[in-house]
Amino acid sequence: MPQDFDTHPKEENGFQAGEVFLIANGHFIHDVYSAFLAPLLPLLIEKLSLTLTMAGSLSAFMQFPALLNPLIGGLADKSKARYFVAFAPAATATLMGIMGLATSYYSLLVILLIAGISVAIFHAPAPAMVARVAGKRVGKAMGWFMAGGELGRTLGPIFAVWAVTTWTLEGMWRVAILGWVTSLLLFWKLKDIPVEKKEKSDFRAILPKLRAVFLPLILILLFRTFMTVSITTYLPIFMNLKGASLWLAGASLSIMESAGVIGALSVGTISDRVGRKKVFLVSAIFSPILILMFLQSSGWVLVPLLLLIGFTTLSIGPIFLALIQDHFPKNRAAANGAYMFFAFLIRFPTTILVGFAGDKLGLETAFFWSALLAFLVIPSIFLLPNEAKERIA
Repeated sequence: MPQDFDTHPKEENGFQAGEVFLIANGHFIHDVYSAFLAPLLPLLIEKLSLTLTMAGSLSAFMQFPALLNPLIGGLADKSKARYFVAFAPAATATLMGIMGLATSYYSLLVILLIAGISVAIFHAPAPAMVARVAGKRVGKAMGWFMAGGELGRTLGPIFAVWAVTTWTLEGMWRVAILGWVTSLLLFWKLKDIPVEKKEKSDFRAILPKLRAVFLPLILILLFRTFMTVSITTYLPIFMNLKGASLWLAGASLSIMESAGVIGALSVGTISDRVGRKKVFLVSAIFSPILILMFLQSSGWVLVPLLLLIGFTTLSIGPIFLALIQDHFPKNRAAANGAYMFFAFLIRFPTTILVGFAGDKLGLETAFFWSALLAFLVIPSIFLLPNEAKERIA
């Protein structure tokens, strides 16, 4: 008989590698498809005659459903949220696969908005499921989970470019089959993995800690999001404007994301040992410096710089998630949904602002000022609450 949703007998035994790997694998496949937009923006700009501001708004509106994350997280804490996680890869794969069929900016916007709902449905409850099977190694588990996403975003651009060169923008819908296969597998395998115990759990329960935990996190997000938006959303366009081919522009994003995979696997575990704040600080110091170096470089040296940027910048995702799980053990999905809600409120206008700055001043100038703003993350890190969690030896 399947185990009841509110218990998991192996949880006290520590890190459950099989379960963590399963959810991380679902994250990998899901994010392969959610990474389609950025590398295909040069083609979509040409097909639909978009400005950089319009192109940036596509990414921003895809993130718009993150406004629903607190609601999704609250529902996930009270329901069988494994179904949310299971069916999202199929939905996201289908929607991202048909975006080449869009005949106007507005029809594409609608497709991406619906895709954003699927993305939110996956990402709000999934980290809570991971935390439930992580034992005391939440940082390590989040590292595995985020590494799956980073690997998906590493291969996604290459997969997208291969799809359009093989079948054209209009014919790349064929690649959605992998998402459907993944959803069927997750639906079958996730039947015994809970998101949270069946207890009263909603957004109101996390309000007392909002100021102590979320205020410094919001400041960190505010000052680093300009930088992360620049290098994730606009990097292929930047490279294309510099003369790179569609393949090379997409490969630049994949190169950077590949280092993010390694970083996510290692940095989450490191944060379990040395603390989340120390890892935040190292990233805050080196990430903007490396981007400024990237803007002043050319030729083969761009490759190691992209790898270093990916390692120091994209590897921080597990730390955000682990910190949320540390401080809200009884309301994990709701707290994660609140975090993603605030992250969206910052990322949505930032994505459009970077595109607007790129139209008016040039993308290189937009990248430059985004990197400078990221240095303001450093004082915000010291506002984070002290970490009472014992370190893993």
